[in-house]
Amino acid sequence: MKVEARKCAPVGAALRGDARPEPLLAGSRAAVELGLGRGEFARAVQLGLVRQGPRAAGGAARFARAELERVKAERGHPEALRAQVETVAGAEHAARVLGTGPTRFTRLARCGHLSPVGYRVNRYRALVWLYLAAELREFAAREPRLLTGSAPPRDRELMAAGADLRPRRWRERHVGLLLRRTTDPWERAAVLASVLPDEEVRAAVPDPAERIVLAALAPPPPYGHPQVPAAAAVAGPLLLAEPPEEAGRYRASLEFALTGARGQSNSTGERGPT
Repeated sequence: MKVEARKCAPVGAALRGDARPEPLLAGSRAAVELGLGRGEFARAVQLGLVRQGPRAAGGAARFARAELERVKAERGHPEALRAQVETVAGAEHAARVLGTGPTRFTRLARCGHLSPVGYRVNRYRALVWLYLAAELREFAAREPRLLTGSAPPRDRELMAAGADLRPRRWRERHVGLLLRRTTDPWERAAVLASVLPDEEVRAAVPDPAERIVLAALAPPPPYGHPQVPAAAAVAGPLLLAEPPEEAGRYRASLEFALTGARGQSNSTGERGPT
């Protein structure tokens, strides 16, 4: 991979003695600076509400003070930011926020009307979906007809087929958020490859050297992904787009991204991000 050369500070800045790079803060310190709890801060980063700076040598996220000042200058901080990242877990709690019953909420979620923002595995090794409270309230205000009465025909068909679109909706959000963080074509390709089964990646990327690049650039598991092996085994399948239609869509996007990435490599003479 090509290592990007550091940009030199202007000569005038060097003469003034202010050419030092801006210090970056660790995530724990940044959370304190913003008046957020650890989970609130992690969710804000996930949603792109707090932008990361260059990572440390060990890969840990770092945050520029200018970015923290920008966030703190937002109107209503920190309460407004807390409201944006507030999550509710499970159908019972989410249904109360939505203003309906757990059964109806589950049907709306399974039929794809609501997109989870995360998940956790409880002590019974059951998957618990997390939803943004603000999105639930917005949905209730926007779609009051879906909160009462009979299910629409499409929902009845999906339920009769035993469909559950929650994993797909979560992956769509997860991939979209990751893609928003970078414009580098190799990194974007790595995001798309990360949600494909190995056989799909091998078919889309026949060059082993390119697969090594994509693996090296693959994003880490999402915030909240369990570390305990038994729980990780429950959540692991969520990370991959197994349904053929969904996997085919990501594979087509990967192949398109690789076209741009290879074009970049041809112009620079290097394989990998520049």
